[in-house]
Amino acid sequence: MSRWGRKNVKKAPEVIRTVTEGLKSLYRKKLLPLEQFYGFHDFHSPSLEDADFDNKPMVLVVGQYSTGKTTFIKYLLEQDIPGSRIGPEPTTDCFTAIMHGEVEGVIPGNALIVDPNKPFRKLNPFGNTFLNRFQCAQMPNQVLESISIIDTPGILSGAKQRVSRGYDFPAVLRWFAERVDRIILLFDAHKLEISDEFSEAIGALKGNEDKLRVVLNKADMVGTQQLMRVYGALMWSLGKVFNTPEVLRVYIGSFWSEPLMVADNRKLFELEEEDLFADIQNLPRNAALRKLNDLVKRARLVRVHAHIISYLKQEMPSMFRKDNKKKNLIYQLPVIFSKIQLQYNISAGDFPDCAKMQEQLMVHDFTKFKTLKPHLMTALDELLSADIAKLMPLLRQEELEAGDQPGVQGGAFIGTRAGPFNEGDPFAEENGEGCEEEEDWVVTKDKPKYDEIFYNLAPNEGKLSGTKAKDWMVSSRLPNSVLGRIWKLSDLDHDGMLDDEEFALASHLIEVKLEGHGLPPELPARLIPPSKRRQKGSDA
Repeated sequence: MSRWGRKNVKKAPEVIRTVTEGLKSLYRKKLLPLEQFYGFHDFHSPSLEDADFDNKPMVLVVGQYSTGKTTFIKYLLEQDIPGSRIGPEPTTDCFTAIMHGEVEGVIPGNALIVDPNKPFRKLNPFGNTFLNRFQCAQMPNQVLESISIIDTPGILSGAKQRVSRGYDFPAVLRWFAERVDRIILLFDAHKLEISDEFSEAIGALKGNEDKLRVVLNKADMVGTQQLMRVYGALMWSLGKVFNTPEVLRVYIGSFWSEPLMVADNRKLFELEEEDLFADIQNLPRNAALRKLNDLVKRARLVRVHAHIISYLKQEMPSMFRKDNKKKNLIYQLPVIFSKIQLQYNISAGDFPDCAKMQEQLMVHDFTKFKTLKPHLMTALDELLSADIAKLMPLLRQEELEAGDQPGVQGGAFIGTRAGPFNEGDPFAEENGEGCEEEEDWVVTKDKPKYDEIFYNLAPNEGKLSGTKAKDWMVSSRLPNSVLGRIWKLSDLDHDGMLDDEEFALASHLIEVKLEGHGLPPELPARLIPPSKRRQKGSDA
């Protein structure tokens, strides 16, 4: 009776609640067995782990030394990065994963790759030399709650590039490029030459052009006429390196918190920054779609790899002249690619780089290769034709739910939407915290100076309109994202205007920023005007 009962027990179908769960299940059941059987990991990228599917969207920042990579990241976070150093010489000498953590600290590479909750375990084959140049900087930051950022060593130029790094730099870049959601390629307006190492690094990014965004940084250091020439020269250089007829999207600006040196193109920089920030903010919403896209891309490469390996196995003799046949097959690999392409109706774009695969095949024993297994190939065809399609309704549902979410928040992304520095929502209200402590107002000693400026701007009924205040604040040449944060901190009653105390506070914060100091996330008690403290107390 019990045996009869066991025979009729049917396994319950697996319930997939999210796209990420579905992708993990498909990979483990249908793609991973094929990768292992045909040695895919020996030729291409390592196997994927759960952390590769579960991790937050990642942004990879790449560029030559002293193009402002670390400064760009600091500008986004509005916070210093633990263990970082900024200077005109090649200061960033390691790969740094900047991630969210409750406590600030730096985790070295060897400890990082044994953490199953982080997607870096497969970096182990690059060896100790690389791992000594790899670290994770953890810090509590609102931006990092939504995304993680990978800072890279400055790419060398001239004589410096002849010095070996001790590890395969392009291969490491390729590993990260396959796993990140966005790649920011930074150029300096005064440093447009593309060195040999830079060209190799860009070559390592090929196949991930959909993730690539180019930023022309430090554009405030040249005038309008020069900027046109610099932009044209950059586009010409990129066309040669990428060797494609399509034009890459280039964002122009000055991504740091200092005043603009040449303010002629301020409006252009504002629009470009707004577009770039919007692109980064959308990464969490599009994360599931990116993972699905990358898995399909990987599955197509696995299919091609299986056909190549099985063809080479079939062509090998069973007894004699194996070495000669192996050399001949490697030499004829481009012809073999064409045969497979025609026989199985596979697109040429799915095939790996022929020269690289010829080099890899030299060290492999063809007699150990496997022939095609119909059940494995059928499972892969099902994955590409049916299983992925079944996840699309779930993906659309997640996209609709994510549409109501604000995306990446905090850091420089706050200032882009504050007060008159946002055209669409000029007087967006923010809830402030109450302050009970009575402390001396630090602005008091400079208030007479600020009052003189305030009354010269002709306030109406004791208040300056957002437009008048903005015109004066812009004269400081600070970026709009910084001025937006200053407005958010200063407009304490959220009425879209500034009275004399609020204007004095804004002026004080501008001076603080011009002196090179950071802005507080919230106003401390000593910065809140006394009258506003009383208002907050009565409201409470």
